[in-house]
Amino acid sequence: MPVHVESSMGYWRSLTAAAGAAAFAAVVLGGCGAEDSADAPPASVSPAPRTELTVEVRAEPGASAVVWTLTCDPAGGAHPDPQAACRALAAADKPFEPVPAGAVCTQIHGGDQTARVTGTWRGARVDARFTRLNGCEIDRWQRVAPLFGPTG
Repeated sequence: MPVHVESSMGYWRSLTAAAGAAAFAAVVLGGCGAEDSADAPPASVSPAPRTELTVEVRAEPGASAVVWTLTCDPAGGAHPDPQAACRALAAADKPFEPVPAGAVCTQIHGGDQTARVTGTWRGARVDARFTRLNGCEIDRWQRVAPLFGPTG
């Protein structure tokens, strides 16, 4: 059976050219957007839970409250030092947990200041009250004192 070298060679040249073009396109197109996709977060990563708090501080019962807003990650809001407040909250273990019922506390009066914090902390609802009426409450206040601003 005779083989037509010229037609076989043309077939191979066409096939080789097509394969080369496909490889070139894969390299060029595969590289396009690689930088963009490296900067984009993976689809499975969800944003950090938000922290949006309102802080009300009173120098004494019945006094007008000083009120600030605070956001963390990034730190912001009307708070006088949001970075310090967010750092204090992050460093505190369960910053909004009340003093456990039945806790034995020294009967030291630390002042008449009170505070109420409402909003969202790391995605969880918050409605916490702070006082300085005994040793346990003073300790709890001091752990997050920057949250209360200059009056803290």
